[in-house]
Amino acid sequence: MQVPERALGDPAIDAETAEFAQQIADQVESFLLALRAIARETDGGRAISLLLLEISQVLLAGARLGALQDFTPHQEYQPDVGPDADLDAMRLRLADLLGNIDTYGFVFDPYVPEVVESQLSDDLTSIASDLENGLRHYRLGNVDEALWWWQFSYVSSWGNLAGAALNALLSVVAHDRLDVDVDLDSDQVAVAEEMLAEDSPAR
Repeated sequence: MQVPERALGDPAIDAETAEFAQQIADQVESFLLALRAIARETDGGRAISLLLLEISQVLLAGARLGALQDFTPHQEYQPDVGPDADLDAMRLRLADLLGNIDTYGFVFDPYVPEVVESQLSDDLTSIASDLENGLRHYRLGNVDEALWWWQFSYVSSWGNLAGAALNALLSVVAHDRLDVDVDLDSDQVAVAEEMLAEDSPAR
C-alpha cells in the first residue's frame, strides 16, 4: 500500500511517522484480507493454524503501536470516513467453520480475574472492525487519526481480544499436538481433534 499523498505533503506528519504508519497499514490490510480468506476455508484444521499465524502478526503491529509515543489527532472530531464495513457474513462463516470451539472463556483483565465467555467469531470480527476503521482513515490521508485510532483501540479493545483469541486457539493446538489437558468440554475436545487431524502433517 502506498503512503497517501496528503501524508507526504503534510508538515505535521514527518517522514519517519509516515513510514511507520504505512507499515502498520500494510499489516492491517494483510490481516483483513487473510481473515476474509480464512472464513472461506473448508478445512477447519488449516483455518486454526492460519488464524494463529495471522493473529500473532497483527498483535506485533499492536505491540509496536503500544510501545511508541502517544499519537494525537489534529482534528477535535473524528472525520467522516463513511459507513462501517459489513462484516456479518464473514462472522457467520467463521462461526460455522469453528463450530463447537467457537465459544471460549477468558479473563479480560488479569488484575480483575473474572472469566468472560465469548465467541471467537465475534471477537475476530470486532478486531477486524476496529482495524478496518483505522484503515479507512489512512486511505483518505488522515494518517494521524488512523494512528491514534489503531493505538487507542489496541489498548482499549482489540489487543486484549486478539490475545485472548490467540490463547484459545493455542489451547486447541496444544491439546492436539501435545496431548495436554485444556479447559474444553468433551464435545469441544472431540471437534478440535477432528478438525486438526485433517490438517496434521505426516509424522
